[in-house]
Amino acid sequence: MLRSRTALGGMVTAPHHLASEAGRDILREGGNAVEAMIAAAATIAVVYPHMNAIGGDGFWLISAPGKDPVAIRACGGAAGLATPGFYREQGKDAIPARGPLAALTVAGAIGGWIKAAEVAASLGGKIPHSRLMADAVHHGKAGVPITKSQVALTTTKMAELKDAPGYVDTYAANGIPAIGDVLKQPALAATL
Repeated sequence: MLRSRTALGGMVTAPHHLASEAGRDILREGGNAVEAMIAAAATIAVVYPHMNAIGGDGFWLISAPGKDPVAIRACGGAAGLATPGFYREQGKDAIPARGPLAALTVAGAIGGWIKAAEVAASLGGKIPHSRLMADAVHHGKAGVPITKSQVALTTTKMAELKDAPGYVDTYAANGIPAIGDVLKQPALAATL
């Protein structure tokens, strides 16, 4: 049976079709646009990890008919101990571009999803959190084919990222992945 790729009264788009489908399915189940975007955001973090992740930030602009727009700035605050003196104590003359000392802010993405869920509820949303995360959890456990852009970025950035804790084990355990190799992320699935 061929099903429409659109939902009645709405549509969802994302940089990866599985994230778009996650949002679309929420609309089909009666969810609102904000709930659909939460599902898409969670899924994109799993299926397109080289461009989006739960360790990043998120920015939302939500507009509902007849209401003032709501902006969510889900970027974390600066780390209080990330001072020039701290970096000098670590033997650094500058803030490193990669690695654990490069982080100057606390990730805000998940906090943004939580705030967006509050807005969704105020707009009549009733989809349970577990359902909004379900596609992301499924893809983390079952795995997804690695995309051309993930292979290209992994190839380009491997020298910078190979020493980042957990990077190789998660994204390149058998070397640079090939297009279509399956990436499973059970720890991320458990977190979501």
